[in-house]
Amino acid sequence: MDLPNEWIALLALVFILGAKHGLDADHLATIDGLTRFNLRFAPHRARWCGSLFSLGHGTIVMLIALGVGLMSTQWQVPEWMEDLGTWISIGFLTLLGILNLRAVLTAPAGAMVATIGLKAGLLRRLQATSHPLAIAAVGALFALSFDTMSQAALFAVTATQHGGLVHTLTLGLAFTIGMLLADGANGLWIARLLRRADHRARIASRIMGLMVAAISFAVAGFGLARWLHADLSQWYEGKELLVGFGVIALLAGSFVLGDRLARSSRLAGATTD
Repeated sequence: MDLPNEWIALLALVFILGAKHGLDADHLATIDGLTRFNLRFAPHRARWCGSLFSLGHGTIVMLIALGVGLMSTQWQVPEWMEDLGTWISIGFLTLLGILNLRAVLTAPAGAMVATIGLKAGLLRRLQATSHPLAIAAVGALFALSFDTMSQAALFAVTATQHGGLVHTLTLGLAFTIGMLLADGANGLWIARLLRRADHRARIASRIMGLMVAAISFAVAGFGLARWLHADLSQWYEGKELLVGFGVIALLAGSFVLGDRLARSSRLAGATTD
């Protein structure tokens, strides 16, 4: 990943990447599971599951960035690591797209569709927790992955070129705040949908599932195209911020679209009756 050299642009990009990371399918799926469990056993805490998960996740990101910043100011991310990360991302995103599309197409007509994530599926038992520290610990555990650790290390190396540990922690904080806003909003939205559990909520959950699948396929395809075509990779340089905004706008738009379609469907049903 090529990061901008100008500090303000770098800070803005890291914030957007944090928000985009918070909208990953694994985050969406895990927060969905935590919220469902807490609506049954700790209803007052259900809406805060996304924020608590994100705080734990962000703490690990900042610790990794701080550790890399302390170890070296000259360390560079090896080219083979970037290639490996690209292919892992392409593979995981493609699989996530397939799983979420299948979930929408096979869901019973009267059921809500839960977003599917790979790590969320492997660690499903951890979603059955209601203590704030335990929820944060789940988020921290999810941060111990190749993509998150390599991204945090890249931020740290880039930050040391601008100054030192203060810049490193600032980038880590920007990433965490962006992720916290996305995860927190998702937690509030999921809690609201689950409390409603009506026709409107079911339609909104399907729209969201289809959008997660579509974005997973699109990002995987674009990553493959960039790896295969150097010209496309060069064209992408400097446009990371715009692409990040685009992904967030698409997911936010899916919330609004699902809500409006469900409302229209409900009004049409009331008129028919």
